[in-house]
Amino acid sequence: MTSRPRPCSTRFSPRPPDRIALTLNSRRVVALVPAAGRGVRLGESTPKAFVPVGGSPMLVHAVDGLITSGVVDRIVIMAPIEMIDAARELLAARAHAASSIPVDVVAGGVERTDSVRAGLAAAPEATHILVHDAARALTPPSLIARVVGALDAGHRAVVPGIPVADTIKAVDAAGDVTGTPDRSGLRAIQTPQGFDAALLREAYAVDLPATDDAGLVEAMGATVSVVPGDPLAFKITGPLDLRLANALVADDSAAAGGASGAASAETAITAATRAAVTG
Repeated sequence: MTSRPRPCSTRFSPRPPDRIALTLNSRRVVALVPAAGRGVRLGESTPKAFVPVGGSPMLVHAVDGLITSGVVDRIVIMAPIEMIDAARELLAARAHAASSIPVDVVAGGVERTDSVRAGLAAAPEATHILVHDAARALTPPSLIARVVGALDAGHRAVVPGIPVADTIKAVDAAGDVTGTPDRSGLRAIQTPQGFDAALLREAYAVDLPATDDAGLVEAMGATVSVVPGDPLAFKITGPLDLRLANALVADDSAAAGGASGAASAETAITAATRAAVTG
C-alpha cells in the first residue's frame, strides 16, 4: 500500500515549501476520541471503549496508536461521566504516560455527536481535528500519519477508505433490489477522520443530519478527500469483530505485518479470521 494520499478531488493546490513549513510550525492537531458508547452489540456490560482486546482496553490501543503516529499534539477522550476517573487512572498507568503529548479526559454525551461537541469545546487551540473511534483499536499509526499528511497538504476534510469487496445492492422497503452501485467507485470509510478545525466547528454549529463527521461537512458542500485506508482499521462492533481483534493481537507476526503494508495485513487478517470463526 502506498502512503501517498490519493484525494478524490484536486480542489486544493499544493502549497509552496515555505508555506508548508510555516503551517507545520503553527498547526495544532488535536485527536478527539469518543468513548462514551455503550457497546450493546458487543453484548458487554462494560462501555465499548473499555472492553479489553489482548488484555488492554480498546481505548488504550487507540491512544497508543495516536501517540505512536508522531503527528498528534494532544488527545481528548470523551468518556461516560461515571468512567472519567477510571479512564484517567487507566491511561496514567500506561507507559505512554511519560509522553510529552497531553491526554485529557472529559465527559462525553448521550449521542456520539454530543461527545464530539464536548471534545471540540475542550480543544479551542486546535487548528486541525482528528475524530477517531476507540473501537478501531488496531488502526496502524501510519494510517493516522497519512490522514494528517493530507491535511498538511491543504485538504480541509480527509477520511481513510478501503475498496468495497462485496457487491452492494440498494433495496426498497419491501426488500426488492432497486439498483447495484458500481463498487469500483465505493469506499468503506474508516477513522481517524481529519478536518480543518474551523470547518468542523462550523459543521457542528449547523447540525445537519449525517452518519459520520465527514458527512456533516459534506452536507455543507465542502469537499471530502479520501486517502488509502488499512484493513487493520476495522471497527470492533460485534462479537466476531472482538474475536478477530483478540486473535490479531495474540499473533505477534500478524501485528508486525500490519505495519508493513496492505498485502501482509490482509494475509494476517485472513488467518486470524479463520481462527476467530473456528476457535
